[in-house]
This record gives sequence, structure tokens and C-alpha cells, in this order.
Amino acid sequence: MNSNEIQIKAANNIRILAASMVEKAKSGHPGGAMGGADFINLLYTEFLEYDPQNPRWESRDRFFMDPGHMSPMLYSTLALAGKYNMGDLEQFRQWGSVTPGHPELDVERGVENTSGPLGQGHAYAVGAAIAAKFLKAKVGDIMDQTIYAFISDGGIQEEVSQGAGRIAGHLGLDNLIMFYDSNGIQLSTKVKEVDEEDVAAKYVAWGWKVISVKGNDIDELRKALTEAKAEKQKPTLIIGHTIMGKGAVTADGKSFEDQVSTHGQPLTAAGASIEKTIENLGGDPNHPFMIFPEVKELYAKRAEELSKIVADKKAKKEQWVSSNPELAKKLEFWFSGQTPSIDWSKIEQKSNNATRNASAIVLETLAQQVENMVVSSADLSNSDKTDGFLKHTKAMKKGDFSGAFLQAGVAEFTMACLCVGMSLHGGVIPACATFFVFSDYMKPVVRVAALMEQPVKFIWTHDAFRVGEDGPTHEPVEQEAQIRLLEKLQNHKGHNSMLVLRPADAQETTVAWKLAMENTKTPTGLILSRQNIKDLPAQSNRYEEALKSSKGAYIVQDDANYEVILLASGSEVSTLVEGAELLKKDGIRTRIVSVPSEGLFRSQSKEYQESILPNDKKKFGLTAGLPVNLLGLVGDKGKIWGLESFGFSAPASVLDEKLGFTADNVYKQVKEYLG
Repeated sequence: MNSNEIQIKAANNIRILAASMVEKAKSGHPGGAMGGADFINLLYTEFLEYDPQNPRWESRDRFFMDPGHMSPMLYSTLALAGKYNMGDLEQFRQWGSVTPGHPELDVERGVENTSGPLGQGHAYAVGAAIAAKFLKAKVGDIMDQTIYAFISDGGIQEEVSQGAGRIAGHLGLDNLIMFYDSNGIQLSTKVKEVDEEDVAAKYVAWGWKVISVKGNDIDELRKALTEAKAEKQKPTLIIGHTIMGKGAVTADGKSFEDQVSTHGQPLTAAGASIEKTIENLGGDPNHPFMIFPEVKELYAKRAEELSKIVADKKAKKEQWVSSNPELAKKLEFWFSGQTPSIDWSKIEQKSNNATRNASAIVLETLAQQVENMVVSSADLSNSDKTDGFLKHTKAMKKGDFSGAFLQAGVAEFTMACLCVGMSLHGGVIPACATFFVFSDYMKPVVRVAALMEQPVKFIWTHDAFRVGEDGPTHEPVEQEAQIRLLEKLQNHKGHNSMLVLRPADAQETTVAWKLAMENTKTPTGLILSRQNIKDLPAQSNRYEEALKSSKGAYIVQDDANYEVILLASGSEVSTLVEGAELLKKDGIRTRIVSVPSEGLFRSQSKEYQESILPNDKKKFGLTAGLPVNLLGLVGDKGKIWGLESFGFSAPASVLDEKLGFTADNVYKQVKEYLG
């Protein structure tokens, strides 16, 4: 235990650095960073266990930041720990800087998650705690780490906090400790102007242990963290009543603490004095970017302590490895991010099946062959057919994480966050499922997963208006266009930020899952049908031919000297096949192309793209979503039949007829197009 005097000195050092970063950048959020400095400093100098030499050590504690706007606090603390230098802090929010305005995933520097959209960061922590429990159930105490989270008033208000809080309490995640930086200030108002709820009572009701402390009192913080570490039944919420802009003063030395204005702008712009504030905190205004010698010594001492802690844990692991060599190999493989070799050709699909049912058959195989896979469903497992996975495992529950299925309840946003958190923790391959129309709830998470390049598998069923009698509230129309935009966005490595696949029949579904499992670099979306789909014609072996979908688009069937290319994804491809038969009777020759992923297709060579969709050929597209889904493939001179309304309530077969998704209408539209 360190003296309170040195801990206050270190927290003040963080305050000076954080405020100076924002001041130099002329942009940022200093107030919250100054208020939360005591907690984060104590966490890093006395509680958080990590390997200073190996940031990716799988048994490390994890710290998940929710309020990304408080990044100056995180960067300053990590600078004290040797992860950033003063030059990095001085380049806060600048082009090419390693200190962006909101933290972006950088495990080597100690940043465990990208944060910014409030609420998501702490939900990732819940997912990471679930992953840790799941792995501990498989390998034992060598995966006995603590997951810490930091949340602010804004994150507590975001609706995702309800789902994350409910599930964490329900599962009894005693390896999760969350600090709530309750300073009573948000960007444009004081919290009391928008919120009167009893946060402590809410978390107690969800099954959490709740401790309330003065958030800038070292003794109270230390006692709370010690008590939370000892808790073996529940997750713990430490409510720290902190002071916004702690230490800030005006030019004449008067306190400028607890001001709304310091939340989202430099201290000087807010009405305080940066020079006098730095002096008040024990620093030199002429040299604000420096680490006090005593603070440098404090963090060096902690590094030595960590070396001993890590050495002891690694020695215990070595003993475990010698006693459990096969299990040790598995654990190493799981954390490599790879997937086991699967003989996909051995998966026997039923003919003319719905692709959600075909997915269930694949999931049965995965449940038996991928030991570190976790699947979740938003109270729809018997409808999105993730119950195929559930046939060979069981649901997780408090005190028993030997199952590999997470029943998340009706909480698509939360569920998606939890799966991203599992992925960030490492060692686990997460997948989650719901109806495609409800991907709207998940979009903010999918976007950040793409930014972080996390290979979560998103399973979306009931892919079109053929949901039928449920009506337009349940019929996805614009959702495919929205999700496919992420195929067109490049990530920071210059790759498509997401893989989106809409298979056309059962065998294409097997291949889609193959591609999803092999994709370890980005999220994957699988868009699957509720209704049965006729198998596409095969020249010899349908599975072997479906393997061509690994290039995003391929030729299903081809007439010599074809006049027009008919293209689609999903269930519409089989409709094109039927329409082509009618056209052939009129002597019109066609090529039929299945395009499960335009993004994947566009990443192929120009030669391949031209071989499938020659520029000089007429093209007709059929999509159960917005026509824009196929515009990039058909082009301005082509023709697209799509859906331009929200849909209607009626049986699927009636909707197909009324909305023109029939072989007869394909025949009619192509005839008109060809003139």
C-alpha cells in the first residue's frame, strides 16, 4: 500500500497532463478526466494486474473504458505506466497521433477497447467477464482474472446499461468490478436536470453489490476496491461521487470545480485558468508535460510488483501445463484466434431448406467441433435456429459456465456488445442471433466492432418481406442496404470493414459459415431466410459449386451466347432460375449469377469481376430489399426489381405474388427490359 500523499500527487499529475492535452489541442473534455483521476491512478498502482512486458498476456486483468471522452485521463495514466511518452500526449487529437480524441483499441499500449458511443464500453466489460468465466470453467484458475470497467453518468443513462446490468447480475459475474464516476455533470446540463433515478437501488435490484464512496478519497476508494475483489457472488458497482474539474481554479485562484462548462472544452475556454490550475495542482505551467519524480518512482515500484505477480502466476501456469499438456495446447490455440479445421463437405444439408434451418445444421457441427465457440440469441433461439447449437451444449447460468450458449433475453443491443466484449477478451469465438429487422438495434455495435476488427459472427434470420403475416414491423426492407454499406467502407488496414453474406440455398449456407469462421479479421453478417428455398441447379456436386461463392459472386448456370445476366442474392436466385426457364421457352438465353457478397466480389481481381459480370452485357437484378442493393452490380443501364415500400401483412406466397417476386414477373420484366 502506498501513502495517500503520493497517490494524491500522482492523481494531480494525471489532472495536469489531461487538462494540458485538451488545452494544447484546443479541443476535448478535461473536467471528467480531472475528477476520475484518483480512482484510475489507484487502480493502476495497487490493483490492476497486467504484464508490463507482454500487454497481450492472456491472464491479465482487463480495464474497459466506457466514457471515451475521458481519454485524456486514460492516456495520462498509461503514460505514467510507460505506454505513452510526453510527445504522444502533446499530439492529442492530431492527424496520425496515437492519442485520438476517443480511445481506439491498442492492446500494446494498454487500451483494451475503442470507446466513444456511451454505454458500449462497459457492456464490453460484461462480455469479457462472461468470456473469462467460460474459459475458467474449461481450464481452471489460471484464467482467474478481474475485469474492471469505468462508466460515467452518460453511460449509466444509455439504455444498453439496463441490459448489461441485468445480465451481469443475473449471471453473478463476481469477476466484474465497475466504477461509476458520478460527478453530477454532463455535457450540457447538471445530471439532476434530466435524471432522478436511484442508481444504487437499480443495481441492487439487478443483483449487484453496490458500494458508495467519496470518489476522490483514497482511503474510501482503496477500501471499496478491496471489498469488491473479495466479493465471490455478485458483480460490484462502486459509485464514486467525484468532483468535476477537481483542482481547477480561476485566474484569481478561486475554485472553478463542479462546473458544466469544463465537461467539453478546454479549461481556459470554460472560464478557468490553465496556468493557475496547473500551479494549484503542484505543477509548472511552463512545463506541463512532465512526470513528477515521485510519481515516476511510484509507477516503477508498481512495475516491480507486477513482475513478481506475473512471475508467480506464470510459474503456476507452467505447473498446470505440465499436468494438462493437451488442455494447454487448446488454450494456446484458442488465444491464437484461429479456428479448428472442419471438413465442411461432410455437413449433410437437407434439400430445399430454409437457410436458417441450414444454418442450424452447420451450428450442430460447430457445437461439437469448436470448443471455444459461444452462441447467443435474443430470446429467439427456436426461431433463428441457433437451437441447433444448443442441442449439443447448455445455457450459461450463475455458478455454472460450462455451457456455451448465452440466452440474452430481449436485448439485441446488449447481446451484440457482450459478444464484442467476449471477442476483445480473447480465447472465445462469439456469435449472436436475432431477426434481421432487429439488426437496427445492433447497428451501433456492429459499426464499432468493424472499427476494432473483431470477428464476431452476427446471425440475422427472417431476411425479407416473406416474414409474411407478421407485417412490415418485422419485414426487413432497408436493413440489407444499411448493413452492406459496411462492406463498402474500408478499415484502417485497407480491407473491407465487414463481410456480409446472404446465401442462396442450403449448400451456400454451409459455405457462408465456412467463410465466416475463416474470417478472423472483421465481423461477419449472415443473412438467412425464414422460408424454404429451392436448391440451385447443380452440374455435378452442389456443395463443390457453392464453394465458388467464396469469391463473392459466381455463375450458377450459363447459356451459350447469353443475352442477359440475371443476378441476385439469397432466395431471389432460385426465383431467377425459374424465370430463366420461362425466358428460355421464348428463346432468350441467360446467365444466372449468385452474389452473396458484393464486398467480397469487389475485392477480387478486375479480371475475375469482368468474367462474371462483363461490362458490355445487359443485367437484371432481383432483390427483396431496396433496389440500391444491386445498383453497384447492375449499373445505370441495367434494371432492378426491388421493394420500395415497407411491405404488407399477408402469407409469404401471397406477398411474392402481389409484390412481383415470381418467375412470371421475372419473365415479364426481362422481356420489357430487352425490348
